[in-house]
Amino acid sequence: MTSAVEGRFHMVDVSSLTSVTRRAILRTVDDVRIEAVYEPCTASVTDRAVVVAHGFTGSVDRPALRRAAQVLRRHANVVTFSFRGHGGSGGLSTVGDREVLDLSAAVRWARELGHARVVTVGFSMGGSVVLRQAALERGTDARPDAVAAVSAPARWYYRGTPAMRRVHWVITRPVGRLVGRYGLGTRIDRKDWDPVPLAPFEAVPLIAPTPLLVVHGDRDPYFPVDHPRMLAAAAEAAGTPLELWLERGMGHAENAAGDELLDRLGNWLTRP
Repeated sequence: MTSAVEGRFHMVDVSSLTSVTRRAILRTVDDVRIEAVYEPCTASVTDRAVVVAHGFTGSVDRPALRRAAQVLRRHANVVTFSFRGHGGSGGLSTVGDREVLDLSAAVRWARELGHARVVTVGFSMGGSVVLRQAALERGTDARPDAVAAVSAPARWYYRGTPAMRRVHWVITRPVGRLVGRYGLGTRIDRKDWDPVPLAPFEAVPLIAPTPLLVVHGDRDPYFPVDHPRMLAAAAEAAGTPLELWLERGMGHAENAAGDELLDRLGNWLTRP
């Protein structure tokens, strides 16, 4: 095997990237190392790539993300990665703020590999990130060609469910951050947001004309269905096209997304 440095990306054995699975370490614009995996489409040769953003406490090697990637590979080439503070990536988690830079690095990598059409799909925290990233990267080479947010929050600081109160305990308390680090494999920044980042519902009007899909389960224990409806209302008020799928019986994020839903997602993300 050989090593090479190409621009922002340090890659191992960079030959035949469009036909062979590869791992890479990406560098964000704020110089955080992000682990990433590229996997080719299993069905055919295609110039399309799906970049998948996991939820809080996930990582590139978690079983739920790997399963999602394998289903999406039936439709396109797939890039998965670990957000900062997760898995083998560097840095500390900012729980959806600077993670936009991690996603942008992954999208740029997919374009560096030669893919003409790059789309994003995010779950939970990753869903908020794909919405904000599409809005903030307008006019750049990191803007996606389509966006799907699954189980995403519409607004920050939500504590209306027991599950989200537990999440806030992990994020905001010193003991909680220790549980996050040693129990959940997630290293969390202790600093508060300053300034508070653009909320997902505020990002939605800025995404047009990029196609946008919001998917949410009606049994989500973290974010009830007023969150996707808030995103849809923000889109409608701004005249932004948005497709909303409310999934009957579905719980939360990649752990609850069945193969049938993932297959539909793959079809939507790769449609002409």
